[in-house]
Amino acid sequence: MARYLVTGGAGFIGSHLVRTLLDQGADVRVLDNFSTGKRENLSGLGSRLEVQEGDVRERAAVETAVRDVEVVFHEAAFVSVPESMEKPQDCFDINVTATVGLFDAAREAGVKRVVIASSAAVYGESDALPLKETTPTQSLSPYAASKRTIEIYAQLYTQTLGLDVVALRYFNVYGPRQRPDSMYAAAVPIFVRRLLDGKPVTVFGDGGQTRDLINVRDVVRANLIASEHPNAPGQIFNVCTGQETRILDLLEVLYDL
Repeated sequence: MARYLVTGGAGFIGSHLVRTLLDQGADVRVLDNFSTGKRENLSGLGSRLEVQEGDVRERAAVETAVRDVEVVFHEAAFVSVPESMEKPQDCFDINVTATVGLFDAAREAGVKRVVIASSAAVYGESDALPLKETTPTQSLSPYAASKRTIEIYAQLYTQTLGLDVVALRYFNVYGPRQRPDSMYAAAVPIFVRRLLDGKPVTVFGDGGQTRDLINVRDVVRANLIASEHPNAPGQIFNVCTGQETRILDLLEVLYDL
């Protein structure tokens, strides 16, 4: 089996990806600074897992991490839209500068393919539903702009700089190990935590807003396909279900659990 690197591998999506790769018999290296990822997400996973504590903004750490690796899954990121409005420079440094640095290090190390996490945030408030990869993008936040920028770099590196890169636009991902304790957390973990604690749930507006919810297991599967499919490099793919779920309907389902 190939050796894989998962940046941000102690986080929500990254840790699920790590576990799946290990289950398939692969050797996995994780690069994480544990600023948001949790060490317990990687506990007890065996000797085929190598954990390197480091920051994707540190070139030396990245160069060490990509050594003897065939495929990189780049999950480390500045992940919050509202926080990016408060800290646009931090968002750019992590999501753009560090990602381009990773591309360079991967190319120099002979990495065969990089799969990067982009976001449906690049579509802004488009009402052209269902959203397709060809739907025009609208960068309405520093976060969205950073994700769109790395998509462009991904295609550039594939087409002209000799590194195969695939970009995946995640929609509303949910599943185990998703953090409900951040002020920027997603709706599903917040709702679940408040219901478990017996607290009221706040719904903004009339609850008619919709989300395309996708289980983290399907996101992992999309990453694995993107890492192997011969026609994937240079492409951008939506990772979603194509089904709209109203916030009120989501709450009704959670209440019944």
